[in-house]
Amino acid sequence: MKILIARMNHETNTFSPVATPLSAFGRNGPAYGEDAYRENKGMQTAMAAFIDAAEREGAQIVTPVSASANPSGPVHAAAYDAICNAIVEAARGCDAVMLDLHGAMVAENSDDGEGDLLERVRAMLPDAPIAVSLDLHANVTQKMIDNADVIVSFKTYPHVDMYESGAHAARLMFDRVHGRAQPAIAWAQPPLLTHTLRSTTAAGAMKRAVEAARAAEREGMLAVSVLSGFSLADIEAPCISVVVVGDGDREAAARAAERIARQIWDVRDEFFYRSAPLAESVAEGAALGRDGGKPVLLLDHGDNCMSGGTCDTMDVFEEALKQGLDGIVTGPLCDPQAVATLTAAGVGATVTLDVGNKLAGNAAKPRPPLTLTGVVSAVTDGEYVISGPTYTGQRAYMGRAAVLDTGSARVLVTERTHEPWDLGVFESVGIDPRGARFLILKSRMYCRPVFVPIAQGLVECDSRGVTSSDFGLFEFRKLKRPVYPLDVDASW
Repeated sequence: MKILIARMNHETNTFSPVATPLSAFGRNGPAYGEDAYRENKGMQTAMAAFIDAAEREGAQIVTPVSASANPSGPVHAAAYDAICNAIVEAARGCDAVMLDLHGAMVAENSDDGEGDLLERVRAMLPDAPIAVSLDLHANVTQKMIDNADVIVSFKTYPHVDMYESGAHAARLMFDRVHGRAQPAIAWAQPPLLTHTLRSTTAAGAMKRAVEAARAAEREGMLAVSVLSGFSLADIEAPCISVVVVGDGDREAAARAAERIARQIWDVRDEFFYRSAPLAESVAEGAALGRDGGKPVLLLDHGDNCMSGGTCDTMDVFEEALKQGLDGIVTGPLCDPQAVATLTAAGVGATVTLDVGNKLAGNAAKPRPPLTLTGVVSAVTDGEYVISGPTYTGQRAYMGRAAVLDTGSARVLVTERTHEPWDLGVFESVGIDPRGARFLILKSRMYCRPVFVPIAQGLVECDSRGVTSSDFGLFEFRKLKRPVYPLDVDASW
């Protein structure tokens, strides 16, 4: 068999001003051919699982591209076309396809990035089996359902089962190839926008929905995925979905999807997150930190890198300084201008400069940069290797990085937006985060598996950035109404 295996990952926040050119997909753009293979082999990605499964089958493997970018604004049309064209052109003559996709990509020329790609691949290979792994936050569409034979999503958030979802999808595809199963897909999508902070699979309604999905798999469904959707995409339906792969019985799959989706809809208010006023959140963190000891995490989910945040909204840091907090470590803050200034000054120099609030990242109203004075304590290339559990072993790139020590705070500034999903974010610039009194991180969930174990407490802070949990800050123009919670009388 000749099998096409590729990766195209991007979660698009259509309200984000962060640009997404081709160069954003990797250190300097996507990896192609053998480089795409090497970038994934041995890693914890779905594409790595596809490669392993295909190699066990003795298949001829084609890996045209591996392209993954941090969440940001709509993907540039040229970038989207380049990645898709690489995949479609490589599909010619292949016997099967396995794609590692996010599921919530919006491009300048496509509101349904994955659906349009799958439609093109299906047109090229009308009879070949197509298996897809999706992120738990995928915005599923009818095009995606119509043009794939197998769809499996992550079942964890924070995501730690990317490889496992790929292995599951690959297993079902090869079961189809060898006649051991006949995958049949059905899906259901209630008109429900979920808050990302309510899509954690560790507790609450989302945990119960995933448990129902696992129960349906034990009862005979080949795969059941609950996809919370990504609501900060202004498309027709960035809503929660249930996708079921049955074995030859589409009607049974449809009943399972409907049952789980109804369970979700009946407790829809549990998918809604209400933010506390920022001053109250920071004060709560200050109270937790009075006894010293381990750091207190202040999570700035309103400017969350992995939801398309600018990483330069200074609201939480400013409020912390206003309330007299010290022993602060914060970052990574994305400000290429500040990095250039600090790098030019060099380690040991005393510098006064403006930091942050430069990329129109505040969804409420623009604010001026924060003027800071301090000593440059580190300048690095911003690279480190992730220790896990997310993306274990992969090399991470923050762009050039610098640290400004103001006395009350050590501020990590980088050229790129970057999720603090590893202690290496700070350790690579000479900061031991365990020694901080307060860690202000621009994160919702990905930081938690690593930073919660070293902390004495955690407070969620909504900075009113472009990833805020306040839907009222955003003007939806394409969204199909009515939809809950924007329309409390929405029905399904």
